[in-house]
Amino acid sequence: MLKDELFLSARDKQFEFDASVASVFDDMINRSVPYYDVSSALITNLLAKRLPCGARVMDLGCSTATTLLLLWQKRPDLLLFGIDEASAMIERAQAKCKAFGAEIKLSMGDILAFKPSGYEAIILNYTMQFIRPIRRSELAARICSGLSDGGVFIFSEKIIYEDKRLAKEMIDIYEEYKLAQGYSRYEIAQKREALENVLIPYTEAENRALMLEAGFSHVESVFKWGNFMSFICFK
Repeated sequence: MLKDELFLSARDKQFEFDASVASVFDDMINRSVPYYDVSSALITNLLAKRLPCGARVMDLGCSTATTLLLLWQKRPDLLLFGIDEASAMIERAQAKCKAFGAEIKLSMGDILAFKPSGYEAIILNYTMQFIRPIRRSELAARICSGLSDGGVFIFSEKIIYEDKRLAKEMIDIYEEYKLAQGYSRYEIAQKREALENVLIPYTEAENRALMLEAGFSHVESVFKWGNFMSFICFK
């Protein structure tokens, strides 16, 4: 696994999931998202327990297929699919699946144009936050309609707090977390600037409202640390 050192020097463009990001993505996500391995294990354990034999599962914005591979290891009977718009991500995902001997169907494509149908579960981890707010309602509704009756949608997001003091405290705590992961203050500042107006988080309440308006019957949280949450939505 290559170490994420993309922001050791100044970058003159906004953040995007290009080949340079794909090459270090596994290290980046594990060091940037607190307890990413723990929340991923929780999500896949939950799906492994509740899905029937041969259920169809789609990971939208699957990146390097880490979540799908975890689920495959627990439930090889499931029919697993992944889609990502970044060709470099799909190439790395395919290489990882081949190394594990995992039968996971991966394809490159725009999740905003994808129309899911007949899935028992759909996953969207730290992806909605990169979609322009004006398009999120449409995507959430399409995901809901693409699930079979009784299906579930699990998504993870970076969130913001409504209380300004709490929001500032959580930002400070998160910066301390990244420093403990080996990032320098310069790298943290460079990445924050690159993500400005690219990653647009909602509050917990806004995320819940978005899913209820999309047609889900109810929404529960299954993981939370600071500004990072995982939700499960029931159709």
